[in-house]
Amino acid sequence: MTSILTGADIIGQSLANAGVTHAFGIPGGEVLAVMQGLDAAGLRFMLVKHENGGGFIAEGLWHMTGALPVLVATLGPGVANAVNVVANAMQDRVPMIFLTGCVDAAEAETYTHQVFDHQAMLRPVVKGSFRLTQGAVAVGMAKAIALARSGQPGPVHVDVPIGVAEALSSETVLPPIASTPAGLPPVTALNAALAVLTQSKRPLAIAGVDAVNDAAGPEITRFCHDHNIPLITTYKGKGLMDEADPLCLGGAGLSPKADGILMPLMAQADCILLLGYDPIEMRIGWRNPWRNGQSIIEITGQARSHGMHHAQHVLIGSLSETLPALRHSAPPRWPDAAPATARAALAAAFSAPAHWGPHQVFDTLRRVMPPETVITADSGAHRILVSQMWDSPSPRGMLQSSGLCTMACAVPLAAGAKLGRPDVPVLAFVGDAGLEMGAGELASLTAHGLNIVICVLVDDSLSLIEMKQRGTQRPNLGVDFGGPGYATDFPTLARAFGGHGVAVTDADALASEAAAALTRDQFTLIAAHIPRRAYDGAF
Repeated sequence: MTSILTGADIIGQSLANAGVTHAFGIPGGEVLAVMQGLDAAGLRFMLVKHENGGGFIAEGLWHMTGALPVLVATLGPGVANAVNVVANAMQDRVPMIFLTGCVDAAEAETYTHQVFDHQAMLRPVVKGSFRLTQGAVAVGMAKAIALARSGQPGPVHVDVPIGVAEALSSETVLPPIASTPAGLPPVTALNAALAVLTQSKRPLAIAGVDAVNDAAGPEITRFCHDHNIPLITTYKGKGLMDEADPLCLGGAGLSPKADGILMPLMAQADCILLLGYDPIEMRIGWRNPWRNGQSIIEITGQARSHGMHHAQHVLIGSLSETLPALRHSAPPRWPDAAPATARAALAAAFSAPAHWGPHQVFDTLRRVMPPETVITADSGAHRILVSQMWDSPSPRGMLQSSGLCTMACAVPLAAGAKLGRPDVPVLAFVGDAGLEMGAGELASLTAHGLNIVICVLVDDSLSLIEMKQRGTQRPNLGVDFGGPGYATDFPTLARAFGGHGVAVTDADALASEAAAALTRDQFTLIAAHIPRRAYDGAF
């Protein structure tokens, strides 16, 4: 006997069948039926304080559990609020399903309050946009879920008219559409690349976000070890190889100081392997950074159209299958030990000085926090420095916005990570401006019992922008805030939202407070006050 479901029930069951466990957002009248359908299918709907925060919590959960991220927004202002996090999902390769409510088409012809074309606004920042119709809800959801996960992951928008969500339907919920694995590249292309690699005496590998999404870390580590190939990663790729490994040269792409060490090493390489390397994270200096005479071998799941670099050998296939096919008898490599020299230079360049400042903050917390701690970083000067100083033992051990580099992501990303791995310590690094921008999600931490640790670096300035301002010899304008008598009291703010708050100005106090934070069942906010311009020369 065919069961009769509402459109919202079909949406909920389709997502549940795809492994979704949670949905995040803020209710509105236009999504009430959708939310009921999600709940009936066993998904936990979690109320947040802003759609932007909800999307990042969903992403953080996905990084820990693999559960497809779902964000729900009502029409008009709810959709508009979410544009930033949806754009971030597109640039950071997150397979988000963005469910939005809308009025029925006939009503939209004469009713204009809060009504605009959601699809037109979102199309530039999503892989696809669907408007569900009665009788085709199941197939629309199956297509949306498959598109979000296929190839390079990304967000997919699903606009749900009220009438479609509420109407009864005899449709059958469809199983998820299986994606076709990338498989092996053509034999001729493999053999050509292998011939080049076999002769290489100074090979170097660069890996990025696609390798993380392919779970290719173990295969990359094994391949690099077996063939004595040093590895550079993007920031998103941190931990693909344990960063304590002598062959790992850490993250690259945002720090001029790090690039000043890594790019000369890269220039010495005779062969460069690009392993799931998506240059969307990289700054302008990484456009076609190869020199003439270098052989570039790129392994990618799909053809690249970004134009950021070229490669003579493009192997379209999965990393896990392609790397074993490139195994070879390696000649003696890097006889001058240049990669080891570069690794030592990086360690020296980012070592913590004796005086108090951001270096000591990161160094102290790395020593105090357990090795398995998951950290997140907001955008700003602190992110560039901590990305160089914090060793990640495994992928997704450091979460950040790298493609879009948006502010106010660290706390909700940490919330999602804690939700997904409640047994693991989670630490969010955020600047004072970034925390103020998304302070509402502190209430979500308390509401959902997420006892993360937050370290806010307080210098009363948009430090990274202020540095760029000075670097271009422009006057100080619009980058400084706070000051005696009116600076934000972050510990009091934390307590107002149900957490524990404390201010520190030295490493001993920071170490003590961080250790205590690990014992609490509420979130802890540590306001680390650092001198102004403390990042000068840091990265």
